[in-house]
Amino acid sequence: MNAQPDSHVATRHPLRFVRHGATAANLAGLRCGGDLDLPLTEQGREQAQAAAAQIARLDPAVGLIVTSDLQRTRETARIIASRLRGVPVVVEPAFGERLLGQWNLQSIAATQPLLEARQTPPGGESEDEFMARIEGALRRIAPCLARRPLLVGSKGVARVLGELSGRSGRLELANGVVETFDGARLMSLQAMGSAA
Repeated sequence: MNAQPDSHVATRHPLRFVRHGATAANLAGLRCGGDLDLPLTEQGREQAQAAAAQIARLDPAVGLIVTSDLQRTRETARIIASRLRGVPVVVEPAFGERLLGQWNLQSIAATQPLLEARQTPPGGESEDEFMARIEGALRRIAPCLARRPLLVGSKGVARVLGELSGRSGRLELANGVVETFDGARLMSLQAMGSAA
């Protein structure tokens, strides 16, 4: 990930993203933060297979898969990589979901207003800490945008990418959904980070 392609070329490429397949907590409507490392369910594996079929049809094709180190994202990435054949997978732990501490396995409905009010979960990560971590991870992969990466991550990571890309409204991706973000906007983060 240290290759330094021409940044003008890299800005023409989007960052593709897919949310991992469902875990048991996802299916039960419960919070599942980056400090709760759950595997995919059978339904989650089916969602990953469906996403892999969609990703295999993308043009231009994905040239690199980046995933967090959580079981659910790594398993989703493996399923996609097996469909794409030969596309390398790189693990970037900083792309893990927000740490939710005592909110893990709590109702999404009950905790959603707290998250939207930017409250910090007891024993978890603040919104500012989470955003800074994702920004740092983006700066590390920004030189690879010309390789047409696919980022396999969690719902919170997608939400942060949406905010950093200048989207209005709160992005709430379902499991297995593929989304595209503005590579030029994300490249500007790398430039700001290297200038600091």
